[in-house]
Amino acid sequence: MWFEPYQITRIAKAEAKAAAIRTQSEIERDDLRRRAVRRLAEEEIRHQKNMEDITRKAIPHVAEDAAPDSVEKDWMVNFFDKSRIVSNDDMQELWSRLLAGEANRPGSYSRRTVNFLSDLDKTDAELFSTLCRFAWFMGDIVPLVFDYKDKIYTDFGVTFDILNHLESIGFIQFALFGFLKDKVPKDFSIAYYGRSLQLSMLNSSENTLEIGHVLLTKVGQELAPICGSQQVEGFWEYVLDKWKKYVIRTNTN
Repeated sequence: MWFEPYQITRIAKAEAKAAAIRTQSEIERDDLRRRAVRRLAEEEIRHQKNMEDITRKAIPHVAEDAAPDSVEKDWMVNFFDKSRIVSNDDMQELWSRLLAGEANRPGSYSRRTVNFLSDLDKTDAELFSTLCRFAWFMGDIVPLVFDYKDKIYTDFGVTFDILNHLESIGFIQFALFGFLKDKVPKDFSIAYYGRSLQLSMLNSSENTLEIGHVLLTKVGQELAPICGSQQVEGFWEYVLDKWKKYVIRTNTN
């Protein structure tokens, strides 16, 4: 009986302390929830702005006969899921050209290419764009790298190490002994940034043509037309000299 009042007081204090701890925990959880909601809201605002910026930048690249309604819904969902975190202006421009290209010709870009682009940083995109400055169209797009030690390549930073790097991330195939284009007809045309070149091979059919050390992968083929590359001054003449025994006509229009 003598101890009971003390015990009651002690229990009351303990319960009050426990209640205070619970109250503080609830306050902290509520505060955490508020911060989480605020962060999610700000994050979604950024994502929405990125998606709208990419869509807006795509509009000038959309052709009059585009068929955006024919783009697969799953493709579009995947596209915006991957592109919504892209805020860099240059990378947004690349994404916008891809979106416009798919709208112009549905099925042009695989989901694998979209996913590849989502892992691509600006530096690697610029390296690929630089390589594509040497690309010719001959049925496929082919960067003509005959000798990566030549000054015309090294002046633009296209080196052995860079080519190895571009191969490692999936843009190109790189072979030290070079590639040959097989089954080339006697007469055929290739082009470099709107300038066509007519070649005449030695045999009537089944010719082979040396095309250098680099081929583009499927991803590279899809991204090359939209990477924003520009022609290299003097490279037209460089290639003409390499293939001078085959050249019969050029067209600079």
